[in-house]
Amino acid sequence: MKNLVEKIQSKTALVGVIGLGYVGLPLVLRFARKEFKVIGFDTDEGKIRALKKGRSYISHIPDSEIKSLNKFFEATSDMSGLSRPDAIIICVPTPLDAHREPDMTYIKNTSCEISNYMRKGQLISLESTTYPGTTREILLPEFEKTGLKVGKDFFVVFSPEREDPGNKQFPAEKVPKIVGGITGKCLELGTLLYQSVFEKVVPVSSVEIAESAKLLENIYRAVNIALVNEMKLLFDRMGINIWEVIEAAKTKPFGFQAFYPGPGLGGHCIPIDPFYLTWKAREYDFHTRFIELAGQINNYMPYYVIERLIDGLNRQGKALQKSKILVLGIAYKKDIDDARESPGIKIIKILEEKNVQKVDYYDPYIPQLIKSRQISHPIFSINFDKKTISKYDATIIVTDHSCIDYDLLLSASPLIIDTRNVYKKKYKNVVKA
Repeated sequence: MKNLVEKIQSKTALVGVIGLGYVGLPLVLRFARKEFKVIGFDTDEGKIRALKKGRSYISHIPDSEIKSLNKFFEATSDMSGLSRPDAIIICVPTPLDAHREPDMTYIKNTSCEISNYMRKGQLISLESTTYPGTTREILLPEFEKTGLKVGKDFFVVFSPEREDPGNKQFPAEKVPKIVGGITGKCLELGTLLYQSVFEKVVPVSSVEIAESAKLLENIYRAVNIALVNEMKLLFDRMGINIWEVIEAAKTKPFGFQAFYPGPGLGGHCIPIDPFYLTWKAREYDFHTRFIELAGQINNYMPYYVIERLIDGLNRQGKALQKSKILVLGIAYKKDIDDARESPGIKIIKILEEKNVQKVDYYDPYIPQLIKSRQISHPIFSINFDKKTISKYDATIIVTDHSCIDYDLLLSASPLIIDTRNVYKKKYKNVVKA
């Protein structure tokens, strides 16, 4: 342990990051900027090739940032190199399966790879969002198969990622970093490592506290978004503008935090994390009714958007099945290139199931949707110009990217379904949803 402390303090510790996506790659940059040498591991050969050529595949990280890593970073898909780092940080996906239950495949496979090559003196941190008990119940037993002892020969912590891509007000290094350890020595080393790159580290008493804190953060958001989505459904029937209601309510300087309605939830955290806790709760014969109700409301929102679309088309004497629909914005939030769990994808899927004549999308940050669990076939973004837009019977604003010309859209589209309150004034071709 003393040797590892000295290495971290002197910045001679070699840091390994497994998973070079929206969490892992920014973490690589933070350590490299502090002059730690970093090895990035990923099974995606395309990412490895891009990084070796100094190219970024994440929109908010410019190529210049990758090129600046030079002597401090190397990328590889060869997991045998896991014996080299002094500290290993796991940033792999934790999706839900087709039955909305936790898919722990990536975490299990990664822990097996580490176990195959681990050595004495390594610190291992899990950052992937998961249910309470994952670190102790999945990672630790796998590592202990080596015969090494936690807290003595190797050290394990959980430190939840708190990335918010595109958030310029709160860059990741300024967001306090929670750390929980299997043992006191684990916590001490984990805290020391993260203090090297984050302005504030918050040590907690166990890995389970750290795991639960991340879930609470996102469940809090999911529940409050569900509340405001339900209010929107009611106020729409009452002829009351939910957006103006929120603006009025948030003038109160205490006791209220503004959340905004939308076409559904997207991203890897808010639509996913609540189900990790509801799944784990079953082990304790506990039914998380409040969380599941919020999930039901949020999952309904894409269908509500389609209902509003049908109403708008009917008023123009058009049938949904004979219409051409454009989905504007496929990223899960504005000004980023991440489409994970995007409500836009769900809306496309619903429209295809309803056999519309044609459905396309436009997103300046995402030129193509590849085949995945959500998408049955590749889809390409269309060109955004007046002539092209006017060919569609309706446009659904799902993601309100800042760079989109909404005046052009207003003049070109015969019907706009506005789920983001882009148009504050009333227009005859705009329907709020």
